[in-house]
Formats: sequence, C-alpha cells, structure tokens
Amino acid sequence: MDLFQKCVEFTKADEVKKAGLYPYFHVLEANEGPVVYIEGRRFIMAGSNNYLGLTANPRVKEAGKKAIDKYGTGCSGSRYLTGTLDLHNELEAKLAKFIGKEAVLLFSTGYQTPLGTISTLVQRGEYVISDKENHASIVNGCMMAKGGFAEFVRFKHDDMQDLEEILKRIPDSAGKLIVTDGVFSVTGEVANLPAILEIAHKYGARVLVDDAHAIGVIGEGGRGTSSYWGVTDQTDLIMGTFSKTFASLGGFIAGPERVINYLKHNSPALIFSASPTPASAASALEALNILEEQPELVQQLQDNVKYMRKLFKEDGFNIIENESAIVPVIIGDMDKAMYAWRKLFDRGVFVNAFVPPGVPPNMSMLRTSYMSTHKKEHLDEIFKIFTEVGKELNLI
Repeated sequence: MDLFQKCVEFTKADEVKKAGLYPYFHVLEANEGPVVYIEGRRFIMAGSNNYLGLTANPRVKEAGKKAIDKYGTGCSGSRYLTGTLDLHNELEAKLAKFIGKEAVLLFSTGYQTPLGTISTLVQRGEYVISDKENHASIVNGCMMAKGGFAEFVRFKHDDMQDLEEILKRIPDSAGKLIVTDGVFSVTGEVANLPAILEIAHKYGARVLVDDAHAIGVIGEGGRGTSSYWGVTDQTDLIMGTFSKTFASLGGFIAGPERVINYLKHNSPALIFSASPTPASAASALEALNILEEQPELVQQLQDNVKYMRKLFKEDGFNIIENESAIVPVIIGDMDKAMYAWRKLFDRGVFVNAFVPPGVPPNMSMLRTSYMSTHKKEHLDEIFKIFTEVGKELNLI
C-alpha cells in the first residue's frame, strides 16, 4: 500500500469546511488582545491563552524590537554551542527566583519542554506515571521515555486511589516520576497537587507539574499550581511555556540545580535545537517583569473569569467549575457544538470548539478563556451573544 494513501483518503476536514462549520486555522490579520480581526471582520476574542493580554503590551513589543536591533533575528545555534545570550541567562535566573526554585532551563518551545525533560530523566527500568488527561506534549514525552525502555503508566484522571494502586505495584528500587498538568488545558481543572505529593512521598516518587495554563493565572502573584496549594517547596519540578501568560514563544523547566544541570548536558531536545530567538527571550523577560510589578493583573483576570462563570451559570449553561482562566461550556452533541461555534463566529465571538477524539463522546464543548485586559463591555457582549445562540439551539 502507498504510504500516502491514508492522506488521500482523509476527507473529514474537507467535508466540515464544505458544511461551513470548520473552526480551525482561521487567519488573524490583527490582534489587539481582547479584539482581533479575522478575514476582515472584528471579533471579541474568547479563546486565547493570552491570559494577561501582554502580547499587545507596548513594553513587551518594544523589548522584542530592541532585542532584534541588538542581537539580530536568531541565535543560529543551540544553547550548548553558540546560541546562549545574556538574555537567556537573565531570564532563567529571574524565573527561578519568581517560581521559587534553584534553577531554570529554557527550551525553544513549550512542546519541547516535556519531551526534553521526561525522556531525559526517566530511563531504562524507571517509571513515568501520567494523569490520563495530561496534555499531548506530556504524553509524547512519556512515549519517548518508553522508547528508551522506561516504563510508562497512566492513572485515571484525578483518581488518587488509582495512582496509589499503580505505585504499590512498582518496585521500591525503581526511579519514579509522577507527571500532571497543573491546570488541565481542556477543562481548566486544577490538579489535586497536595494529594499527589502525599502519595509520591509515601512511595519515593518525584513530581513534575506542567504549569502552562497556571503561571500568571493562579497562585500568589500568578506563581502557579504549587503556589496555589502552598506546596512549592515539596514540588520537585515545575515546567511552563512562554506562549501564554509570557506573550512569547518557548518553554522552561524549574527545579533543583543538580537536576537542571543534568538536563542541560543530556537533553537532546535542548542540545540539538536552536536556542530561543532574541526577540522571544526579551519579550518573555519583559512580560515577567510586568507580572512581578503588576500582580493586580492576575486579580483582574480572576475577577473577569468569576464574572463570566456567574453569568453562564445563572443563564443555565452547563459549565465546568474550576479556578483557572478557562470556562468550558458543555454542549454534548458534536454536531450541535459545531453549529454553536459557527453561530458565535457569525456574530463576532471567537471561541474554541473541542470535539471527539479531543474530548470523550457526548462531551463536545466550547472552551472559552479570558484575559485581564477584557473590559466589562467585552464580557457582556460575549455573554449576550452566547445567550442568543443558547436559546436558538435549546442549550439553555
């Protein structure tokens, strides 16, 4: 059989496009944060991970421009060889202090971070234990570790009994790493980190938390999941991304200096990748400076999210309760979710449609997410249009 035959036979996306319900790959022509322009039209953005609205912040943009003027557009090499700038070192040091860990290591993308961390740390005869609803990048990092003859086991989502049963069956002599999202990207739920840590300590396991959707959103001054629960000192490793709160591109892992040093000299994802561009590093650094200087941005974000949760609940929408910046509106039926997405799109509100296999059957949803820079008029407009669509489709 021809290798490309499966590509020729894949027509689902074409069929959805023909029906006018395709919710993906729409081109943004301008981005002001809460307001974007797509295909010549104005939209209220209710689907972005730009949680503090810093992609449009003048200081962040200026930092990126200045970095290009000083260093050029790229580093033309890996951190290991010719690609380390003083910007990288400064960002690592400031992040370590902000998060409360000894050291930080940057990766060129958020997706690379779990791949480069998990597959390097967990080796032959050792175990990585992952929540079943962890992000795809974590799953792929675990699969890479498995390819290196480590053991990869998944526990039922947020099920501490299942996690403990798995750990009971693992030899005491084996190295063990438990990995969980801090804030789960689909539902917005916050991981039960204290319970995970209690079980981990009982069985001699280390814990890695992915704070991609938690930094800048929850915890003291936006310091993430471990700060939210008050367990930063007990949490072994914390990773995150610059593509959300930090308004840039890249990722990081934070932890003990000896562990970070080991990753720095052994992770193929770091050694064989070009380092983060000057503009990316400078923009993320300035975003971190703003977060430290203006913790009220985190409170404004939380106020906006609480306001929208309250409105959705009062109107009768089925939402998932959480403490993050993500408010999923459960539709259930996949076709109805796609129609709801299209009706919102036609009225100028952009959200994300999540359908199987990305979510379980009959759990199709419209994932909404919010920014500190949303004004009340933006939020009211989103809700007004949601209400119209909800009544039209008998969702409320």
